[in-house]
Amino acid sequence: MIILFCLNIERRFKLGAFRFVSILNNIRRYSMLQDLPILRNNNIYISTLLKRRPNSIAKFGVSCGLVIRSQSTLVRIKYSMAPGKPVWNLKMEEEPMMFVRQAHSGKPLSKVTVVGSGQVGMACAFSLVSQGITNEIALVDVFKDKLTGEVMDLQQGAAFTPSVKVYGSTDYAVTKDSKICIITAGARQKEGETRLQLIEKNVQILKQVVPELLKYSPNAILMLVTNPVDVLTYCAWRISGRPVGTVIGTGTSLDTGRLKFLIAEKIDISPKNIHIWIIGEHGDNSVPVWSRLQVGGVNIQELNHPSGIKDPKSLDELHTAVVNSAYDIIRLKGYTSWAIGLNVADICRSILHNSRRIHAVSTLVKGFHGVEDEVFASLPCVL
Repeated sequence: MIILFCLNIERRFKLGAFRFVSILNNIRRYSMLQDLPILRNNNIYISTLLKRRPNSIAKFGVSCGLVIRSQSTLVRIKYSMAPGKPVWNLKMEEEPMMFVRQAHSGKPLSKVTVVGSGQVGMACAFSLVSQGITNEIALVDVFKDKLTGEVMDLQQGAAFTPSVKVYGSTDYAVTKDSKICIITAGARQKEGETRLQLIEKNVQILKQVVPELLKYSPNAILMLVTNPVDVLTYCAWRISGRPVGTVIGTGTSLDTGRLKFLIAEKIDISPKNIHIWIIGEHGDNSVPVWSRLQVGGVNIQELNHPSGIKDPKSLDELHTAVVNSAYDIIRLKGYTSWAIGLNVADICRSILHNSRRIHAVSTLVKGFHGVEDEVFASLPCVL
């Protein structure tokens, strides 16, 4: 958003004709301004440019040396110019104007859509907003009242967060031009219910959601969060008809994060200095790659720590704790939300910033490690 406040610059800046010609030459270099009459016709006010292209005038204002001060007047620069000849008349005038305000035009810079305003969906949205990872978030849900309440609640925290535009609707049209579409909609996992038992319910939801998202954002990255995430990521990929790499699931990235936390707690080290991967299927059948476990670059087998963490039994207990984490949280509070929300935000940051970071996400593993079938599972991937 650009706000221009201009007042009384005539007495501060005495622009000569030669200076103004130089400025106009600079303006010509901006291809976005080539269609404006200011570059072709005589006696055209700069205020015309302000009204038509408020985003572009910022560059012009800097070139002129304008000091933006007040919201009471708008300075107009009137000139006469013939093609190929120097400016012979230069005049500045003041025109009452409160302010010129224009939100960014065109496509959003990093719009993210979150489908589902449940606990997981809102945790994803909150994490994205609070960290300023995106500049625009669209929320979609079939439950209008709940969605409206969640959006209002998040919007009203705008004074305490980075500048992020948040809105929601039951109409998928609000998702237009999204860079990433996060799918969290689905039946909630109940206590004692495995992730695979959710599949029939959630596949039907997916068949409705994916085509709607691609209708308005055909080039978006689809990120599946709904469980069972590996199976549903495969289903979304087949439904979408998109290339491999444009449909991913959060996969074992959360499992990996949980394991890093538990190891870090055991040896009193920051989780960011724990290097380990959990691959395969998210949840019960995940596979920790113990041979690659390092603490600050030191292999676990070379680490002499009184906790006895390198003992095989100790490592197995840690993995069991990871597998049981979701079930324990669901038993205690009814659902999981915050860790997966932060995980999703971290993945979005890597994609939107093209940071080339490595995440254990669910992707097509056909052709890797002897897998010959179309299977989605988690491997370390560069995002």
